Amino acid sequence: MSKAPGLSRAPTDHPVWTALFHYSIGPEDAELSFAERLARENGWSRATAERVIEEYKRFCFLAVTADHPVTPSDQVDQAWHLHLTYTHDYWERFCPRILGRALHHGPTAGGRAEGHRYFTQYAETLRSYERVFGTPPADLWPDAGRRLLEDHKARRVHPRDAFILPRRPFRIALLVAFAPLFALALALLLRS
Repeated sequence: MSKAPGLSRAPTDHPVWTALFHYSIGPEDAELSFAERLARENGWSRATAERVIEEYKRFCFLAVTADHPVTPSDQVDQAWHLHLTYTHDYWERFCPRILGRALHHGPTAGGRAEGHRYFTQYAETLRSYERVFGTPPADLWPDAGRRLLEDHKARRVHPRDAFILPRRPFRIALLVAFAPLFALALALLLRS
């Protein structure tokens, strides 16, 4: 595959990258910034939301400069979905002035062929990312298998409807809670 015109390891001299680098999503005077809203809606820290926004900008750069269709990671897709709700900013400022063209978001039509297409597209997106920006952060750009076979299983859950227990602290809590029972069982086994 040939490299798209104007791309380099560090696209700092590319006009689209320069525009993206200086671009802030949404109104400057909003009490709740785009990053804060993205963090709140996804249960992320502000720092994580800021990292995702940077990766979203990288994705958008690839979307308008790569010579193939691109597919976002799940986190980047969350930023894109939220950005699309800022309709005036997205369609009147971002697409025409920053990207220089429209960037549409469409859902999959479903089925095996579509699954294969997106798997291939995402893997190609990761390769293009690496050529342009270096190795993508694995926590925000997982491999194609995880992105397309596991991440789609995620569901939004409102805290009023369910108890939400993080896996790692929950495992530790289980160990602490059941440690006396394990010790007792071990003592009984050793006694016999």
